[in-house]
Amino acid sequence: MDIVQRVQSIILKPKEEWVKIKAEPSTVSGLFTSYAMILAAIPAGAQFLGNILVGSRLPVVGLYRWSIGRALGNAIVYYIFALATVYLFALIINELAPNFGSAKNMTSALKLSVYSMTPGWVAGILYIIPGLWILGILAGLYGLYVLYLGFDTPMMETPKDKVMSYMGVSIVVVIVLYVVFSLILGGIFAVRYGRL
Repeated sequence: MDIVQRVQSIILKPKEEWVKIKAEPSTVSGLFTSYAMILAAIPAGAQFLGNILVGSRLPVVGLYRWSIGRALGNAIVYYIFALATVYLFALIINELAPNFGSAKNMTSALKLSVYSMTPGWVAGILYIIPGLWILGILAGLYGLYVLYLGFDTPMMETPKDKVMSYMGVSIVVVIVLYVVFSLILGGIFAVRYGRL
């Protein structure tokens, strides 16, 4: 798989690309090592650079640039949590499958999880400039559309009348995961700020 071609296709013509993705043989480890681990590094690396080069405005403090060690620690933790979220999202999609008349298949669930994150990961380059975060949110919303097309392929052999409910429950779960991980990350780094 050519990763650049896959990224372009999943962003520009996702409906056609899901048909190819469904048909190609994949493994859980292959999806992680040849795709997710590479793309998840984009926002983590951009956050690292943004935190040390650009910094951010904090009330009372003004412009604050992170130390290299703190920014690197944040980037590593963000990267690990991003990969954990993708895997947990796939586990949840897989476990929910029977409730929506779908076939359990971890590889297909991971395909849905990994490839739907592509727009958000690519837009993660914008984390270098803090003011552009809103574009990252828009890319994440586009990722929801990509996810819908994946469910509709049907990647998990979901009946057409259950696609929206299956996807809706899956999205609620990923939002909860995101909030929980954000709170954990915020807590980890808030404690570290307290030691400044």
